[in-house]
Amino acid sequence: MLETRKVRLNYLAILVSALVYFGMQAVWFTVFMTDWLEGIGKTADQLHQEGASVVLAYVIGFAGALVMAAAISWFTQMTGKQSVIRGILVGIVAWIGFVLTTWSAEYAFEEKGLRILMVNTGISLIGMVVMGAIQGAWKAKSATVTVDAI
Repeated sequence: MLETRKVRLNYLAILVSALVYFGMQAVWFTVFMTDWLEGIGKTADQLHQEGASVVLAYVIGFAGALVMAAAISWFTQMTGKQSVIRGILVGIVAWIGFVLTTWSAEYAFEEKGLRILMVNTGISLIGMVVMGAIQGAWKAKSATVTVDAI
């Protein structure tokens, strides 16, 4: 039987949690820069010489953070009453179910170490927990989207 639930996306909460996560990533990868570079097998000079667009990387990173924040908000509301604890649990479950499983399979086949796996996915766990807490705590709602849930 389908049950109708109303999901109210709070665009300000989504934006704020995405900005917080984006900032956390900047700090995280600054702190773990050496480990990250070692894990990807490159030096900072090599990255600069490759000439990849830093602006494009930041745009993609922030767009991903926005999508992640919206998804966490949606899943938090779809699984029950919106709360900080529910948001945190959604962040943890989403990280285990999607981030850790995807990256660990890739890293197993590429024979990358556990250390770089933790550098690359650790910030996602922390960030998704923080996003979930923000989404769960922020009660003001914006647009409403009605969906059918099983």
